[in-house]
Amino acid sequence: MFDLGWTELLVIGIVALIVVGPKDLPLLFRKVGKFVGKARAMAREFSRAMDDAADQSGIKEVGKSLKAASNPLKTSVDQAKKATSEFAAFDPSSETAKLAAEREDAAKKIHEGVKKRAGEKQKNKNSTEQSKKKQKMRPAQKTSPPDLTTKKKASLRKASPEKNSSDDVT
Repeated sequence: MFDLGWTELLVIGIVALIVVGPKDLPLLFRKVGKFVGKARAMAREFSRAMDDAADQSGIKEVGKSLKAASNPLKTSVDQAKKATSEFAAFDPSSETAKLAAEREDAAKKIHEGVKKRAGEKQKNKNSTEQSKKKQKMRPAQKTSPPDLTTKKKASLRKASPEKNSSDDVT
């Protein structure tokens, strides 16, 4: 913004020496230096605040996606490199790999149990269907109904205490 060369700075220094005087010149340079330092600190603070706001709003992500869209070949190569590096870093003796193997064994046992139970259910279903077919093929057997009068008499004898026929007449 302000582009000052050595010649401009020399002219400013000579004018300041004439206007301020040699006695107060070091004090002036000290105050100007503090002012410039404060201005730079404020500019740095403002720049940091703007960068933080941009990070929160996602502008950097948009910029990355625009760069990726402008060069898809490089993006795909970078993703392939990342995937291969993750694959190369896999340790089969790690705890995660051990847990994965245990889960795989447990899943196999569960699947085998389910298949076995399904086979048993199918066998039971087939056997019940076959027994129903056999029953349909047999002629219905006719049975005579039991003699109700004899059953009633027997139940009445058990339920009532024995009475003499003489007690009935009064």
